[in-house]
Amino acid sequence: MPVQRLNHAVLYVRDVDRSVAFYSDALGFRTVAGVPGKAMFLQAEASTNDHDLGLFAMGPEAGDSEAGRSTVGLYHLAWEVDTLAELRRIAGVLSTHGSLVGSSDHGATKALYARDPDGIEFEVSWLVPADLLTHDVRMGTAPLELDADIERYGAQTRGGVGVSTAGG
Repeated sequence: MPVQRLNHAVLYVRDVDRSVAFYSDALGFRTVAGVPGKAMFLQAEASTNDHDLGLFAMGPEAGDSEAGRSTVGLYHLAWEVDTLAELRRIAGVLSTHGSLVGSSDHGATKALYARDPDGIEFEVSWLVPADLLTHDVRMGTAPLELDADIERYGAQTRGGVGVSTAGG
């Protein structure tokens, strides 16, 4: 049987407690297990996984990740939200935290890009439902126009349902 989906991610961070606070405040994760200050396991609000994110302390002297600049490594993680209204709300929360660094329209996905307190980049995205994809929607990168997308798709339309490509 082929791989189906990502179950969880593990990040090395300088300060576990600071990172737990950030991921809890900004994205609604909740702590499910761990040892404060050393390692914590978090679960996304609507998740059925035992955990979605593991955080392990490296200490304040840990250097920044050089992945994508001078070393190979993971570029970012992407989390999905159900509605464009939630994407808009999270954009505001990330802005308040000073962590929002960009946004893009990738055709079938509408994406926010942010950095956590250690500079680790992540994406939060809404996926256009398959039945709303038209053949003119192409994968690419354009400026995100959230108000126009809400007008087109609706603020409360559930995204990610059966999404792949237009016409199935």
